[in-house]
Amino acid sequence: MARHKKTWSEKLSDAKDLPKTMVIPAPLEVDAFMRQVPEGKVATISEIQKALARKHRVTVACPLTTGIFAWIAANASVEAGHGDATPYWRTLKTGGEINAKYPGGAKEAARHLRAEGHKIVKKGARYFVANYEKALASLP
Repeated sequence: MARHKKTWSEKLSDAKDLPKTMVIPAPLEVDAFMRQVPEGKVATISEIQKALARKHRVTVACPLTTGIFAWIAANASVEAGHGDATPYWRTLKTGGEINAKYPGGAKEAARHLRAEGHKIVKKGARYFVANYEKALASLP
C-alpha cells in the first residue's frame, strides 16, 4: 500500500499533542546526572533528558541545552583536573555513539571506556560502545 505523503498544509495543522511542558535544565543539573553514572555503566543524552524531565515533572527536557551543557561539563571537568572529575566519557550520544566533541575527541573517550571494560566498535570515523543498552545506568 502506498504511503500518503503529507502536504505542507497537513503538516502545519498537525499539532502532535502540543503544547507539552519542557524544562531547560541548568548546567549543574546535567553535570549532576553525568556524575551519577558509575564506572562500567553508560548513559545517553536521551536518558539524561528523560531523568531531567522526571525530576521536574514535565514531558521533556530540552535536547539542545542538555547536549550543550554535557559538553560544558566535560570541558569544565578537564579544566578542573582529575580530583573531582565528571566522568563525561560515560555519557554517549543517542544510539551509543561516543561524542567526538568531548575533550580529547572520541579516541580519548574510547580509551576511558575500554579501561572500564566496554567494547568499542569503529564505524567509519565514528566510535560506538558495543551493546551499550546492556550497560545503561539507572538514573533517578
